[in-house]
Amino acid sequence: MKEATMLYLKNCHIIDEVSDYIDDILIDSGKIKLIGKAKITNYITEKNQEALLPDLHVQTKLDILELDLCNRLVMPAFVDLHFHMRNPGQEHKETLLSANKAAIKGGYTDLLGMANTNPVIDNKTLITEIIEKNNSLGMTRLLQVSAVTKGLNGKDLVDFEENRKATRFFSDDGKNIDDEQIMREALLASKQHDFIILDHSEEETEMVIRNLDLVRQTGGNLHFCHISKKASMEAIIKAKEEGIPVTVEVAPHHIYASNVSYRVNPPFASEEDRMFLIESIKNGYVDAIATDHAPHTPEDKANNAPGISGIETSFSLCHKVFTDNEISLKLLSKLLSASPARFLGFSPRVIRAGIQANLVVIEEKKSQIDRSLFESKGKNTPFDKEMVYAVIDKTIRKGDILYDNGQN
Repeated sequence: MKEATMLYLKNCHIIDEVSDYIDDILIDSGKIKLIGKAKITNYITEKNQEALLPDLHVQTKLDILELDLCNRLVMPAFVDLHFHMRNPGQEHKETLLSANKAAIKGGYTDLLGMANTNPVIDNKTLITEIIEKNNSLGMTRLLQVSAVTKGLNGKDLVDFEENRKATRFFSDDGKNIDDEQIMREALLASKQHDFIILDHSEEETEMVIRNLDLVRQTGGNLHFCHISKKASMEAIIKAKEEGIPVTVEVAPHHIYASNVSYRVNPPFASEEDRMFLIESIKNGYVDAIATDHAPHTPEDKANNAPGISGIETSFSLCHKVFTDNEISLKLLSKLLSASPARFLGFSPRVIRAGIQANLVVIEEKKSQIDRSLFESKGKNTPFDKEMVYAVIDKTIRKGDILYDNGQN
């Protein structure tokens, strides 16, 4: 019987949150089978010998696709904690297919979708439907956020107990929860039902400080989205040092650029703010980098809709920031893969034998961002024509190459 196709990646520069070395990887049946040139050579030889057919004296060789990566980077595929799928109801901005193609091209195989759709995803039925529709495509795995309040109205809490059966993540992302009592009740519920609230703070620092105080009072579970300001991060760092178990993400665009007159929420901040975010990354206070991918039509963007179509440029922007600031790519892998995977409750995102083969291959070469080549329907980015130092070469999910730029 013919063996299932294997994928043999030669000369990989393997980087995950704890490793940085060059070796070969053999993938079989969707998982990493072996790492190490000698181990793989011996395994293939032994399997081919076992396949010898004594009656016919004919050897059936293993079905192996070999790719020499010429020391390109190989990292665990990325996990995005902040993705606007635009489904249901906003397919003019992004379809499920275009969203998945964009994510895969950007090196992402796992997404946490926001709830600010039309209708708002605020009940178990909608949560389950969008997850099933997305995952049936066989490209990315979607986890779906529920709104905290019905219709994002900021007043009426959703049925946490019922929605918790379909998700562990709740957010009114795109809007504040201005009512302090509503936020208090939501945080109390997060403790009772074991879920996490992802906080979108308008008037960023003021709301961060208020919500940190509420966490201290309630013991609730809170994650801060797309923090952009030094003062906000300082308040979060202070809370972390007190032992308050909050988590925080930053977005690629906020660590890449400052003082840009392009509508995004929260806005581009000062250079002092940007550099403080980078220092906070270096010092281990940032838990994840999340794209806040927010595709828009040209018409919506012309009408001042906030957001960046960012998942296809996320890695390249982050790689440039980390390279320019002499930050280890192991830490970048942690913030793009391992840490967000832990946040979502996934299995470890490391490159080890026995782990599911969700990998991204990266070519370090100077390249120019070209929004006309985006897979996303949203071409809205302030980084068109920006020069970067690395591009996604291949994205592998469960051992299958889902994106390949054709340059082996």
